[in-house]
Amino acid sequence: MGRLNGDEERETPQSGLTTFETRLLRLLGLMLVQERQQSEQIGLLGQAGFRPVEIAAMLRTTSNTVNVELSNQRHAKNQKKRRKAKE
Repeated sequence: MGRLNGDEERETPQSGLTTFETRLLRLLGLMLVQERQQSEQIGLLGQAGFRPVEIAAMLRTTSNTVNVELSNQRHAKNQKKRRKAKE
């Protein structure tokens, strides 16, 4: 099975959901992050359970950008935990 392009990915329902329910979830996700910086948008959508490819489609960016940002946020969080543990 081949990879889906961005438009096909946007229209593909998540497992067990109708297309309408999937669109509704994405709309709610976009409302959550409107008027925020892209890095904050990516973090919030990731915490809400959206996959990187879904976040990329919603924010009209690449999945690589999303993956890098999520990785950077996880790294920063882990470093913060390590610093706190040393205290």
